[in-house]
Amino acid sequence: MIKKDVIIIGAGASGMMCAVESGKRGHSVLILDHAEKTGKKIRISGGGSCNFTNINISHTNFISNNPHFCKSALSRFTPDDFISLLEKHGVKYEEREEGQLFCAKSSEEIIRMLENESNDVGVNIILNCQVLDVKKEDSFIVSTDNGIFSSESLVIATGGLSYPQVGASGIGYNIAKQFGLKVTEIKPALVPFIFSQKDLKIFGDLSGISIDAAIKCNKMEFRGSILFTHRGLSGPTILQVSSYWKEGDTIVIDLLPEIDIYGIFIEKQQSKSKIDMHNLLSQYMPSRLAKIWCDSNIQSKPVNQYNEKELRKIAHMVHNWEIKPGSTEDFKTAEVTLGGIDTNELSSKTMESRKIKGLYFTGEVIDVTGQLGGYNLHWAWASGFVAGQYA
Repeated sequence: MIKKDVIIIGAGASGMMCAVESGKRGHSVLILDHAEKTGKKIRISGGGSCNFTNINISHTNFISNNPHFCKSALSRFTPDDFISLLEKHGVKYEEREEGQLFCAKSSEEIIRMLENESNDVGVNIILNCQVLDVKKEDSFIVSTDNGIFSSESLVIATGGLSYPQVGASGIGYNIAKQFGLKVTEIKPALVPFIFSQKDLKIFGDLSGISIDAAIKCNKMEFRGSILFTHRGLSGPTILQVSSYWKEGDTIVIDLLPEIDIYGIFIEKQQSKSKIDMHNLLSQYMPSRLAKIWCDSNIQSKPVNQYNEKELRKIAHMVHNWEIKPGSTEDFKTAEVTLGGIDTNELSSKTMESRKIKGLYFTGEVIDVTGQLGGYNLHWAWASGFVAGQYA
């Protein structure tokens, strides 16, 4: 049996960061991962450019049963701290919309940076390694198909269920349950919606059309691009709101944010315009969408044939189009997993289990889920960093 001070299961963002920080404190650290390479999800983040953080980060960008849990880690490892690490290794980066920071070249640079940092402090990494069993006696015993290892501290950095195609699994949740820790409900998040059968028949032909819109659901509102797909709705704004949506909820879409469409209706009516309503709306949104939306929501006719009350109602519907999705897509297309290890089970300062001394959890496996835009990777860095100060 090989003995180490710390064993980390998972060579992703939070596991690598934790290993580096623990190694800096002079601990012997071993990372075990089933994949053939480190950082599988880092590689595909941001379309291969890695949206590694967001300069506007706040605890309000995260969803958790305890919205305050993430505050401590976020305050102790900031976007500036990660930027300093990039600059130390000469990794160029750029800011895109809404404070999102990406690698100027490739996500591979961040993986190399983490591997170099790990090497500098003597971290051992074993890849292509399946964990078969975990137990605690005097120390933690981790049995794998590559041997048996023991450690005083064990860190679970296994991620969530999103992207099963790169090997995501529920092992982290299973280990937590084995040790008596609660796990909250697990759901796909940052994920496209699937239309109900009724709406699919109506709007399925709009596949490929995108619009700028504002979306509301459960008191949250997001503005940006919506994409109609052959199954439902996608695009950044849809992904954002999906994390707050529950089955049976209605989403409310403003098809023309910042446009006073009622004012335009009245202006056309007063000029006795004979333009048909769907043709008028086609001047402000894709014509196919305008036609199908009118066909399914109103009786389209020349604008001068509506009365003022009817125009006000149509304008309200344009700014408050209600859709009740049938469901979301599954973990194959979800960017992250909503839910996880109940934060009441962990110390927000150390990420250590309150029940099991020496057992830590980091990253996506915890019930802390970020919005789209670099927040989830930053949570991985921050939670891994603070766990590494104690593990």
